[in-house]
Amino acid sequence: MDEEVFRALADPSRRALLDALRERDGQALSELEEALPGMTRFGVMKHLRVLADAGLITTRRDGRRKLHYLNAVPIRLIYDRWVSKYTEPWAAALTGLKRTLEAPMEKVYEIYIKTTPERLWQAITDPEQRAKYNFGSRQTSDWTPGSRYEAGHPASPGLLGEGENLEVDPPRRLVQTMRALWSEEAKAEGFSRVTWEIEPVGDSCRLMVTHDQLRDGALEELYGGWPMILSGLKTWLETGELLTTPGSLMYGQGATE
Repeated sequence: MDEEVFRALADPSRRALLDALRERDGQALSELEEALPGMTRFGVMKHLRVLADAGLITTRRDGRRKLHYLNAVPIRLIYDRWVSKYTEPWAAALTGLKRTLEAPMEKVYEIYIKTTPERLWQAITDPEQRAKYNFGSRQTSDWTPGSRYEAGHPASPGLLGEGENLEVDPPRRLVQTMRALWSEEAKAEGFSRVTWEIEPVGDSCRLMVTHDQLRDGALEELYGGWPMILSGLKTWLETGELLTTPGSLMYGQGATE
């Protein structure tokens, strides 16, 4: 997968398409053609296919339109493998990676994990497993439709988040509202929505996480941690080990206590 990502990023036309999605996520093919005015529609489609094969973009249907979204997870995995081993982890804040790959309103992330749908569902809903990759934060609920969930951390005197489980369809789909409570600024953002979708693919699973209903210009801290969380989830399920990220170092104290 690393080779596919590096190959996809090596082409300036493909980087131009990523830049276009950085400026405005969720564009149709006809809109992305404007980023490469000297290229045929077929040429743009070929470049989008390479980006999709590398996992750098993902797509969703909106009626008859096919919308394209940036997917930051593969670059996060490469960063964790090739960069964070040799530099101070806090350098992630200086790379501009999140500024380049993330935009407000609706965020879509896709990752493939070698596991079963049942194990993946358990890792999402079991509070002790959740703490392994979610910076030490645990989500507790009875996981029934319409039920409440709470997110907390051993080092936090109060809740970090809360919401409602709108749809609970194990082990395929979980839709939740989300309200961050860790600061007054985060509380003021109100509720957004997070959708987890699991699709078995051979001996692996395709996991798509969509974080939407965000206010235009919403705080980046509401959604900026998803690449690290999903990278940590993949590492935990495939190796049984914890992934060190800037987020885990900053917030993960007490995750394994």
